[in-house]
Amino acid sequence: MRAAIFTLDTGAYKAKAESAAATALKRMLEHIGFEVKAAGVLPEEKDVLASVIRQLCDSGSVDLILTTGSVGYRPADCAPDALFETADRILPGIPEALRAYNIRYSKKVILDRSAAGIRNRTLIINLPESAKLAKEDMEYILPEIVEAVEALSL
Repeated sequence: MRAAIFTLDTGAYKAKAESAAATALKRMLEHIGFEVKAAGVLPEEKDVLASVIRQLCDSGSVDLILTTGSVGYRPADCAPDALFETADRILPGIPEALRAYNIRYSKKVILDRSAAGIRNRTLIINLPESAKLAKEDMEYILPEIVEAVEALSL
């Protein structure tokens, strides 16, 4: 199983900074046998993320794309918009489950616009920017995500 992980953060992108969330997710995925083919920080630009998603999904080079950050209501928050623009099918149950899971921490989760979907045979999921929340969210859904990735690759 092959994955790509991108954090959307224009400031970190310009500063060439690393993402704590991407690092934590990379460690987790590698621990269970994923090969992380790409990981990094991208600017908060819908067209940039949509282009990356299309390229990775259409080439068949990854089975899973995780994004962190840029999932809120600010004008710059574009991860869900890029996903909706590129996905062949939307999987509303994943973000619904994560919002229900995270409401125990903060009611601010009601402002989260995270999405999930599939393009070709690649599963795409938006996660929070916080390394702690992204890791906890992924741990919560990991068995189902592995099952979905395996089913899509058949």
